Amino acid sequence: MGDAGDAEADLLLQRFSLGDPAAFETLFRQFQHEVRRWILRIVRQPQVADDLTIETFWRMYRSHARFDPRRSFGAWARRIATNAAIDHLKSVRPEVELPEHLSDSATPQGDPELRQAIRHAFLQLPAALRVAAALALVEERPYQEIGEALGISEGAVKSRVFRATRLLRKKLQNWGREV
Repeated sequence: MGDAGDAEADLLLQRFSLGDPAAFETLFRQFQHEVRRWILRIVRQPQVADDLTIETFWRMYRSHARFDPRRSFGAWARRIATNAAIDHLKSVRPEVELPEHLSDSATPQGDPELRQAIRHAFLQLPAALRVAAALALVEERPYQEIGEALGISEGAVKSRVFRATRLLRKKLQNWGREV
């Protein structure tokens, strides 16, 4: 993108921060799929991701005056999306089953009991640890990207992933399972 494109993008972000509905609509069209994919990585349920995408853009619209047009709109959108997803995860009961494909790549294929134990232990993690672990271990997203979305440092992301892994191992050991 050249200087004209950069100037156009800057103007769009400036108009959004001032509350221009047309600028918001343009940004919605540009970012809705990226935001939905990000949320889906966290909640693992397409219908919930659809609802949370709308919630995220509603929060963004209400917060337009707090957006700094000199900063990345994508990073800001991911952070709001992450917060919406975390709020959702905190509100759901931990007994809800995770989709089968969540554990398929990370656990032994031949042991359905171990997969079930891991799912159950994962669901019992606090939401902040669960999100960091899902994005880092399952989705294999870079720590820096996760940190930006969560509003924490890269070191804090590593700490949350470490704590989540330690808690998972401890729970599985308490249940007589080893990974």
